[in-house]
Amino acid sequence: MNWDFLTSTLEQVSFFKIPHISFKDLIDISIVAFGIYKIIMWIKDTRTWAVFKGVVIIVIASLFAYLMELHTLSFIISNTITVGAIAIVILFQPELRRALEQLGQGNLWGNTIINEKEGHLLNQESIAHIVKASMQMAKVKTGALIIIEKQTVLTEYKRTGIAIDALISSQLLINIFEKNTPLHDGAVIISKNRIDAATCFLPLSDSLAISKDLGTRHRAAIGVSEQTDAIVIVVSEETGIVSYIRNGSIRRNLNADGLAKVLEIDMNRKGQPRKIKLRKGKIKNESS
Repeated sequence: MNWDFLTSTLEQVSFFKIPHISFKDLIDISIVAFGIYKIIMWIKDTRTWAVFKGVVIIVIASLFAYLMELHTLSFIISNTITVGAIAIVILFQPELRRALEQLGQGNLWGNTIINEKEGHLLNQESIAHIVKASMQMAKVKTGALIIIEKQTVLTEYKRTGIAIDALISSQLLINIFEKNTPLHDGAVIISKNRIDAATCFLPLSDSLAISKDLGTRHRAAIGVSEQTDAIVIVVSEETGIVSYIRNGSIRRNLNADGLAKVLEIDMNRKGQPRKIKLRKGKIKNESS
């Protein structure tokens, strides 16, 4: 009998032996796993998510450099991580403070149900109301700034405005942006087929590529689209031109059909976009 082979086999079996897990260990693992899950879900709903993905990429690169013994790359990444950790704390101080506030209020751990992607989409009726309101405001040159929330939750911007929480209607949107009314300044944020907040303040884009013809309203719209995946509709107060902004890029001079079409496409609807006809006193949807 080959005793060396038998000894080696027994050592391997003992090495891969499953350790004893007690009930306390299960509780410990469950709490840690739940905590990590909630932290990731909180990060996913903020601008920190993009930074988190960048950190994951750096960690993977660091492990690769360590395993391949790439000493120069390991040195650069290790120093980057050291400085980056401090930078993240400074850059995301508001988000960290808000997380601690929510933890103290019990809100960070309260909601364990994840909303499905469909909950962020606009239905046909909502799109029709938004298009109708935008076109009517464009005719009379009423300035408007409408933000449509997608996957990135816009809580930090909603907090700067006044809560509305109303069904979307063209009449309500027009009334909000009517000149000399208390709510006409700032932006309206639409979330999950409801008007969530009004008079919200947005960050201004510092891009040098923005045309000098565009004012503060357009610069704010581009700014929020650069930092989130939100869709922004702007009605110019000076020219009445309707603009559509996403990911920092702007499309101008849209008519009702053009605005409805891009909204349908960016809402990731299945099938062909419907044609939305705007008539006096009513909104009608037709399949193309």
